[in-house]
Amino acid sequence: MRDFSDSPILRNGNSLIVAYDHGTEHGPVDFKPNPESIDPRHVFEVAKHDAVTCLAVQKGIAETYYPDYKDDVNLMVKLNGNSDLSEREDYYSPKQCTVRYAVEELGAEAVGYTMYAGSKYEDKMWEDFREVQEEARKYDVPVVMWAYPRGKGIEGNSDYGGSTDPDVIAYAARLGLELGADMVKVKYPGSEGNMGHVVNVTGKTKVVMSGGSKRSDDEFIKDVQTTIDAGANGLAVGRNVFQRENPEEILDRLEEVIFKR
Repeated sequence: MRDFSDSPILRNGNSLIVAYDHGTEHGPVDFKPNPESIDPRHVFEVAKHDAVTCLAVQKGIAETYYPDYKDDVNLMVKLNGNSDLSEREDYYSPKQCTVRYAVEELGAEAVGYTMYAGSKYEDKMWEDFREVQEEARKYDVPVVMWAYPRGKGIEGNSDYGGSTDPDVIAYAARLGLELGADMVKVKYPGSEGNMGHVVNVTGKTKVVMSGGSKRSDDEFIKDVQTTIDAGANGLAVGRNVFQRENPEEILDRLEEVIFKR
């Protein structure tokens, strides 16, 4: 990995990424708890909060809405994704955008890529990620890997307890280091000790916690605090921000936890 300490997506070495790729991955159902969030302009406005270091969106959202917010929001373009509609043999997330287009045409400060470690299509995703990582080096932008272990290789292996097994989460995070990611986004592995292990195995690659499904403010903040205490570098969050009626309130609290140790 390279030294991206001066990247706009970092603040004092940490990140608070608002992820808004849910319309692709889950569909409009994720916007029902807060109907305002179906409008990308609402989430771009939320991302103007001082705590937010960047907003991660798919190509089409970036093309259509980012020009109006480029002076106030740092952009991460999610290069791959898939819908929840198709019946697939196993998990695979195809690319819809190149690093060149994300940086040159859309103005991205960083790029994101989902890796489904454990899928039978893992080899194909490794090839795709290699192209992404090497192209990102040419443009000097950081690469964030959504390090999500999923697939038949995990489900059919009695040594693993599924995609939430802390050892499996740590293995997927380690792949980020091995394959050249600058940051990995990981599911919360259940405890400070488990998160500390994830941080340890990723070396110099930064680690941010995936926000996951919406839960109570205090429960969510507790997990984020534990993540930071374990030595991780912040949070990549969607539903736990944009599904709230007053997202500024939770962002104020997150800013205190992530950036003001």
